[in-house]
Amino acid sequence: MSFIESAKRTIQLESKAIAELNQQLSEDFNRACQLCLDCEGRIVVTGMGKSGHIGSKIAATLASTGTPAFFMHPAEASHGDLGMLTSKDVVLALSNSGTSAEIVLLLPLIQRLGTPLISMTGDADSTLGRASDAHLLVSVAEEACPLNLAPTSSTTAALVMGDALAIALLETKGFSHEDFAFSHPGGALGRKLLLKVDDIMHTGDALPAVSEDASLPEALLEMTAKRLGFTTVLNQHHELIGVFSDGDLRRAIEAGHDLRDRRIQDIMTPRGATIEQGSLAAMAVRVMQEKRINALVVVHDGLPVGVLNMHDLLQAGVV
Repeated sequence: MSFIESAKRTIQLESKAIAELNQQLSEDFNRACQLCLDCEGRIVVTGMGKSGHIGSKIAATLASTGTPAFFMHPAEASHGDLGMLTSKDVVLALSNSGTSAEIVLLLPLIQRLGTPLISMTGDADSTLGRASDAHLLVSVAEEACPLNLAPTSSTTAALVMGDALAIALLETKGFSHEDFAFSHPGGALGRKLLLKVDDIMHTGDALPAVSEDASLPEALLEMTAKRLGFTTVLNQHHELIGVFSDGDLRRAIEAGHDLRDRRIQDIMTPRGATIEQGSLAAMAVRVMQEKRINALVVVHDGLPVGVLNMHDLLQAGVV
């Protein structure tokens, strides 16, 4: 068998295992979700060996999608770490056989605390399955391992069931993009979802501005001083009536205008592209892309309060 043929066989077997999970869903899945929703503490995920690795990932997924959770190693639990567990928590225990000695050893202690138990096994009639308040069946017909020994299809099925649990809880809770960003503040996604134009815009003296009666040289001097490639044009009430950019200058030259005596209001772009103060920086990117421009004026109640350009967004890691 070639490498590619072997890979295809593995993918087919694991895909089949995932597809069969639909038939294994039962009312116990609803009970498991409700136990998690009612939990006043945290979801304590545990599992031994490969199941433990999957359990650790499930705990991380739950925690990052609005369901506080952490992983507890069952062997360490019997040597002190069980002190992490309280009656307000919910235990989610993974074991393909349902008979892992390290987890079975914990069952009387979990019951004594009165902590609800959700199990995820390949055998509902196993020791762990029978002891559970809700049992999630993740039985597979065949491991992808040709010896039918190495946990492959079974661990994939458990991982998918864990994702199904996390997403069902996420949807029920109405977990939002902003909620997700708060648990991922260090990543690119967090920056896109949390950073606002207020955080990166140029304000005060750094905001380029000229009056509507300004001459072209005055506008060019302002643009050069502020180094943003454009300037706002304001009326006597400090309201934005337009913007003047390098592009406007090129278009005026191409049109053959005599620029020596031109007022800036004659060659500016009326109104200009704006975005409301408090908007997400990601929205600024979208506006710039849609309008094919490189800068925006940030406004509040119709008055300009700041400006930003694509370079600012690149520096902030939003793009």
